[in-house]
Amino acid sequence: MRVRLRNKSKPNNYTELCGINVADRWRERNVWYLGRSVRNALKEVTIAQSSAERTEVSRGHSSREVKDQINRSLKYDPERRNEQMDAENKESCLQRDSAERKGYVRAHRSFNRIWKERDSAEPDILGKILNKDNLNRAYKRVKANKGAPGVDGMTVEEAFLWLREHSHELTERIRKGHYTPSPVRRAEIPKPDGGVRKLGIPTVIDRIIQQAMSQQLIPIYEPKFSDGSFGYRPGRSAKDAVQKIKEYAEQGYTRAVVLDLSKYFDTLNHELLVNILRRDVKDERAIQMIKRYLRSGVMENGVVVKTEEGSPQGGNLSPLLANVYLNEFDQEFNKRGVPCIRYADDIVLLAKSERASERLLESSTKYLEGTLKLKVNREKSRTVSVFAIRNFKYLGFCFGKNGKGIYVRVHGKSWKKAKDNLRKLTSRSKCGSIVKTMEHIKEYMRGWLNYYSIADMKNNIEGLNGWLYRRIRMCIWKQWKLPKTRQRKLIGLGMPEWVASEGAYSRKSYWRMAGSGVLNRALTKERLINWGFYDLATAYQSMHVNY
Repeated sequence: MRVRLRNKSKPNNYTELCGINVADRWRERNVWYLGRSVRNALKEVTIAQSSAERTEVSRGHSSREVKDQINRSLKYDPERRNEQMDAENKESCLQRDSAERKGYVRAHRSFNRIWKERDSAEPDILGKILNKDNLNRAYKRVKANKGAPGVDGMTVEEAFLWLREHSHELTERIRKGHYTPSPVRRAEIPKPDGGVRKLGIPTVIDRIIQQAMSQQLIPIYEPKFSDGSFGYRPGRSAKDAVQKIKEYAEQGYTRAVVLDLSKYFDTLNHELLVNILRRDVKDERAIQMIKRYLRSGVMENGVVVKTEEGSPQGGNLSPLLANVYLNEFDQEFNKRGVPCIRYADDIVLLAKSERASERLLESSTKYLEGTLKLKVNREKSRTVSVFAIRNFKYLGFCFGKNGKGIYVRVHGKSWKKAKDNLRKLTSRSKCGSIVKTMEHIKEYMRGWLNYYSIADMKNNIEGLNGWLYRRIRMCIWKQWKLPKTRQRKLIGLGMPEWVASEGAYSRKSYWRMAGSGVLNRALTKERLINWGFYDLATAYQSMHVNY
């Protein structure tokens, strides 16, 4: 018997044909033979023949008879032989694959179990996310936020029409694991202290899905969050965080450890975050959806860049994920008995002595960088007294102390920013219609006072209110322009003719005339309020009374 093998290296998948040419009328035949060498197989047959011959001869049978018997037993049956070889090859291939590519095979089977087996969905969180009522609530929330379109250019109104026709198709794709989120659109906004903050704007459809996921995950994590966490949580605000610091300061915790995280949302570790989520989210399909959103990528200048870490700041799901990630920090220091106040990534640890605060700064930095794999800005992270007006600023507030006790103040930088914005709104070259200008002022200051009304600032707000009155009078005087128009307007407001003429033909600057007695008597506070002016002092008193 002669065997001729092709001179080829064995491939990885073991699917190459082995050519076998046998002299005893086998002809040339292509045979699938995996897992075992042909040469070794023929050698085993030869050994078996010799052994059988020796056994039969010892029993008294002739060598000729033994050979005939062996040949009959080993008579070639092509079909039977092919079946045996196929079975051996299949078993051998599976064993080889499982040995060489064990991790890949397991991952593939795991993926199929996630999306096809119902046992992995207990409880069925994905089903609650895709519930019709839950998706409707999510759409209303996204519509109320009035966000910009994503990379596909679809607006909120267009998304509503699209969902009316394709909502069932969308939910089925998500259930089967076939939905792939779109990359987020990069947008940059300036920071108050310089630099830019990078935002990632998802498509409207992705924002709706993220909002639906957030609505079902928040009830799971809300009971697990620390009492010292106030950011992005229902029923909690920045004012509550400031009040909490004040309470601790009254108890003697007058040293603060201010921790500044560099690009927190952009540096979240995906692997660590997913492992944290798996502790409480038992539906693996929901976990896989979150992973897809984390790795959806970012489009910058028409090019999609992969996201290996971070959660895009601007997505509806990102605030919840940020809280889940830093909740590990909160719980760790709560176990150590350290007062920890956190609003998103703004963290303050409190201590009673300077030495204790320095130890806290070292240990907290080590935990954030080592365990949570975050980057701490060591230049801005420091220990400071709670009453340091210039050096301690938390969420735009600072603290003071007098004979009556500890009180909350508006930080100097916050005052400056508010005044700069009001100066832009009342610019005499850009104010336009005075009625619209006062509407813009009312809209801005109403939100500002609602945020800072917790602070004690009666004298400061009265000073700002008087300054703003003068700015409005300046804009009105500028709009009257001609002396004849000014004289006519002043007479119409009740001024005597000689007073109106003296004021109308005055060569003083706009700002000096805004503070003159003529305009103060003509444009009184009551008259301006009737025209739509938002009196800051009155509004502050009505809001601050609750604190």
